[in-house]
Amino acid sequence: MSIVDVIDRAKSEGRTVLTEIESKQILDEAGIPTTSARLATNADEAVEAAKELGYPVVLKIVSPDVTHKSDVGGVRLGLDSPETVTAAFAEISEAVKRHEPNARIEGVAVQKMARPGIEVIVGMSKDPQFGPVLMFGLGGVLVEVLKDVSFRIVPLEPRDARQMVREIKGFPVLQGFRGQDPADLEALEKLLLKVSAFVDAHPEIEELDLNPVFAYKDGALAVDARIVVG
Repeated sequence: MSIVDVIDRAKSEGRTVLTEIESKQILDEAGIPTTSARLATNADEAVEAAKELGYPVVLKIVSPDVTHKSDVGGVRLGLDSPETVTAAFAEISEAVKRHEPNARIEGVAVQKMARPGIEVIVGMSKDPQFGPVLMFGLGGVLVEVLKDVSFRIVPLEPRDARQMVREIKGFPVLQGFRGQDPADLEALEKLLLKVSAFVDAHPEIEELDLNPVFAYKDGALAVDARIVVG
C-alpha cells in the first residue's frame, strides 16, 4: 500500500494520527529505516508473527486513543518464546483497559527487538510562518527534560543536516563517550535529509516523531514512529 493510500485510509476513517504500523509502513517506502511492525489481533497471531520475525521481539499496543504507550502499560520488551508473547499480549490488553477504559484496541504491533544504540530523536512540526521545521537531538524518555535539540526549516541541504547533528550540546555523546562506540554521523545526516524530503513531498503530514532512533556505529534505525496528518 502506497503512502497516499495509507493516508487516505486514515482520513476515510476519521483519523488524523496514523498507527505505528502505518507510520513505519510509509517510512519504509520512503527509504527511512525502521523496525517494521506487524499487527496481531490475538495472541495466536502475535506468536505467529514473532516466529516469522525471529526472537526476541517487542509487543506494543495499537490504539488510536493511546499516544504514550509505555504510560499505560502498553509495551513489553525482550520476549523470547511463544509463552512470553502469549502472556505479554494478555498483560498489555488488561493494562490498557485498566488505564484507558474507553480506548479502542486494534491489537498489538509485533516487531523484532532492536540492538541497543545511542538514542536520538528526529521530529517535524509546522510553524505558522515558516512551514515544516525539522528537529534533531538526544532522544528517549529524557528528551522533554534535556531539551537538547537543533532546528532547521525544510527542505534541508546537506550542510544543514551536518550542522544539526553537531550543534547540540550532547554531540560528544555521539562521538563516543567513555568507551562507548561513536555514532555513524553520516547515517544520521542521511536520515535527516530523507525525513526532510519525505515531509516536503507530503504537505498533508502535520507532525512526525521518530523517538527513539538508535544511532549505531554502522547506521541508524527508527524504533518508534508517530505521524499526524492534516
